[in-house]
Parts: sequence; C-alpha cells; structure tokens
Amino acid sequence: MDSLHADAAPALPPRALDAPSVFRPEHLLREARRQKGLPEIAVPAVCVLDPDGDLVRHLRTTGRGRVHQGWACYHTELLAFALEDGTEVGVVGCAVGAPFAVLVAEQLFASGCRLVASITSAGRIVDVGEPPYFVLIERALCDEGTSGHYVAAGAFMPAPDPALLERVWVALGTSALVVHRGASWTTDAPYRETEAAIGHAAGLGVLAVEMEAAALYALGAAQSASVICFAHVTNTMGREDGADFEKGEADGALASIRVIEAAVAGLRRGA
Repeated sequence: MDSLHADAAPALPPRALDAPSVFRPEHLLREARRQKGLPEIAVPAVCVLDPDGDLVRHLRTTGRGRVHQGWACYHTELLAFALEDGTEVGVVGCAVGAPFAVLVAEQLFASGCRLVASITSAGRIVDVGEPPYFVLIERALCDEGTSGHYVAAGAFMPAPDPALLERVWVALGTSALVVHRGASWTTDAPYRETEAAIGHAAGLGVLAVEMEAAALYALGAAQSASVICFAHVTNTMGREDGADFEKGEADGALASIRVIEAAVAGLRRGA
C-alpha cells in the first residue's frame, strides 16, 4: 500500500448525537454583536435561504429589501422585506451547500426565527414537465456529509414536520404556480452527477437534485425546528443547449415570493 492510502481509515471524532455541542450558534452571535456593536434584535419569524441569490438581488434592485440590523452573522447579510399582507420575511442569499445552509439556519433559529424555508435551484431527475417548476420536498436522499452529524439518517431524510408540509401544500394549491411534491437528491458534488448516479436516483423516484435539503431536514428533526425545502427545477444539468437554467420573470424571484407566501400561510394555519 502506498503512503497516500496507508491511513485510509482515519480516527474520526465520535458522533454522540444526543450530546450537546460545546460550540453553539449563540456563542458566535454573542461575540459578533460585541465586536460589531450590533443591537440584540430578533430576526423575522420566517426566514428564507436563497442559495442562488436571485431573490436578494431582486430585493436590492427594486429597493424592496432593507438590511436587518440585528443579524450578527460573520458570513452573510440578512435582508428583510414585507409580503403583500405586511408580514416581514428575512432572506439570506448565497448560502450554498449543506454545511453552509445548516450553519446559517442554526444561527437564524438562535436569533428568533421560527421557520426556515429554503428555495434552491435544482436539476430535473424524473421528467414531470418542462422547467421551470417547483418541487415541495417531502424527503431527500442523503448524499452529503452534514445530516449524519444531527441524526442517524437512513437513505432518505424526511421532512421533519409532515403536518406543516401538508398545510403548505394546500396553500400552494391556490398560488397558480406549477408545483410538484416528492423526493429530491441532496449532493455535495454537483459536478459528479454521473449517468449512473442520475439513473439510480431516478429509479428511486427522485424528482430533482439539489445541495441543501437533507441536511436542513436533519437539523429540523434534531432540534424540533420548522424547516421546509423547495427545489426550483430550472435545468436538466445543462444537457439542453440554449434551453437550460431559465427561471422565469425576474430570474424566478417573483415566483419565489409566491412560494414564501404559501409557507407563511402554512405556518399560520398550524399556530
């Protein structure tokens, strides 16, 4: 065996899933507030992860969003904006991938958030129509490294709050959006989506591939926190020349706002 692979099974730290973490998001936020001189102001009850950043850019361009002064994250900025009914929503842009999405979500919950919704661009696996459309993710195939630090996950990580998912699904029915409901595949390696891997996921009935849902659902399950994930299916992994990655009006931002309205309605109906 060559030296490169001589230690192929390193001694990783144990995963005591029931043990509390020494490093907590509250600790980081406390020190960030101290260093930046920020007030302790709760973030909106509903916050959205916008991995592509399209919604954040739309809010900036239209002047509809404002920087939330209480958000003490070192890595991101939180924009707050109001829905048509006056509900304030927070949005964090470009939190791409399972580890970063969960890091930001933990900090949002520690800052007063009650529901984290993720709306991420995704690739089509099973053909249920021409993109763009949304998938309300019921369960996510765990092909990332974060979920196992929160729960003893199986092959799929289900949505942590089925009742919330059902209420959001009902609310989406009045939205005039094209929305499907089903499974996604969460991967850490989007440029390793081989034909074999895509075929395997399709055989499991997976509708879309994205990078965050399994880990976010694991966080929700571990902490009894409200998390809902959507895949905005916009592409076929670049296999359709001249027709892929089209998101619709305002790069999909307006449709994403309709999705957020449904998530808020679902949260309220369970209150």
